[in-house]
Amino acid sequence: MKKSVIYTRTGDGGTTSLVGGMRVPKTHIRLEAYGTVDELNANIGVLATCVEDVAICDFLLYIQHKLFSLGAYLATDQSVTELHVESQISAEAIKRLETAIDELDNSLPPLRAFVLPGGAFSASLCHVCRTVCRRAERRILALEEYENCIIDPEIKQFVNRLSDYLFILSRKLNQLTQHDEIYWDKSCK
Repeated sequence: MKKSVIYTRTGDGGTTSLVGGMRVPKTHIRLEAYGTVDELNANIGVLATCVEDVAICDFLLYIQHKLFSLGAYLATDQSVTELHVESQISAEAIKRLETAIDELDNSLPPLRAFVLPGGAFSASLCHVCRTVCRRAERRILALEEYENCIIDPEIKQFVNRLSDYLFILSRKLNQLTQHDEIYWDKSCK
């Protein structure tokens, strides 16, 4: 098998190809959406290197695979290219996230106040992932709005649940590493 060429020079002029071959500017809202999902995926990969719990690492890997599918979905302009089945997010994937959220939440004490990002390094990094996830959600909604396209409800639900999962995971990571949560001091003293 011949080795693939990493550089193609086709993007040197400031454009890139979507799934199906259509070329768009690298500043296109669609690229902002799937580029932010890619950034989230990379951050989750870093997070996984900081987590010792095998079950959590396995679930983070599952999420990374789903995010790759989500990126492919967003990189497909369905008005010109048929969507590949691998690029879809199912109701089952959303349910799996919800189940994971519930399981983690059941093992944690009730929230007493707003939690600030911090504590263990892994928990802090989890908050970074959560905020990138929220940005990805905003970019996806902007794509839907500005391109006048319909984003599958499962896509939006998955990303929304994922940010919830990352929040609850940050709390769990603090618990596992015996770090106290940092609560917002409303008086700011």
